[in-house]
Amino acid sequence: MNTYQILIVAAVLWAGILNSAAQNCGCSPDLCCSKHGFCGSDQAYCGAGCQEGPCFSTPTNNVDVGSIVTDAFFNGIIDQSPASCVGRGFYTRATFLEILGNYNQFGRVGSEEDSKREIAAFFAHVTHETGHFCFIEETNGSSKDYCNETNTQYPCNLNKGYYGRGPIQLTWNYNYGAAGNRIGFDGLNNPEIVATDPVISFHTALWYWMEYVHSIIGQGFGATIEAINGQVECGGRNQPAVDARIRYYTQYCSQLGVETGGKLTC
Repeated sequence: MNTYQILIVAAVLWAGILNSAAQNCGCSPDLCCSKHGFCGSDQAYCGAGCQEGPCFSTPTNNVDVGSIVTDAFFNGIIDQSPASCVGRGFYTRATFLEILGNYNQFGRVGSEEDSKREIAAFFAHVTHETGHFCFIEETNGSSKDYCNETNTQYPCNLNKGYYGRGPIQLTWNYNYGAAGNRIGFDGLNNPEIVATDPVISFHTALWYWMEYVHSIIGQGFGATIEAINGQVECGGRNQPAVDARIRYYTQYCSQLGVETGGKLTC
């Protein structure tokens, strides 16, 4: 190997070291750790999903989410599920409010009406995904393959199932892996915990929402359907499911005394 070749190999190895360090963050104090775990200083790193460092902050309003998600509102959802449902007692308003403290911008960006629409949208999807807080796990989920083997960052444990669990029905190995890294559990090797620990379960729902849905809430409820299950439901693929989500959203907006806003369907 000549000198030039040695330099090339060294450069590649060094780049690999830097990339590995970046993925685990550990950024210098003047840099942000992006939602994907890389260090930088612009919008892609310090904007939405920024984990630590001098993150760009979006101004929040003075809305008290807990005063909107009252006992009556929360129990009005769960009380519509049969008494035999495993989700009754697992999903509680107290747990939701406990986890909410980790997501300061949920329901607190824009006007009070914007806040109410986001809250209505979140619980509309939760209602649909869990059958009014009835289901903790996806029905017949263990028979489905949710392993994306092309995703090498979060490789599947072939003895585990990454089917839907929790209020938003977290699905796929890459979502379990990313949620686990962010929240602090072994999503790839212990995905079952999302269905056994109510704190982690609600944590995954709010994590997914803030990661993929919160930033597009202003585009209308239809955009949130696209972000949660668009590939399965939108474009006429499952219109009854889309209609059900819209029906819940419209109902909750009415309860909260706010207009539904922009485009409803996807």
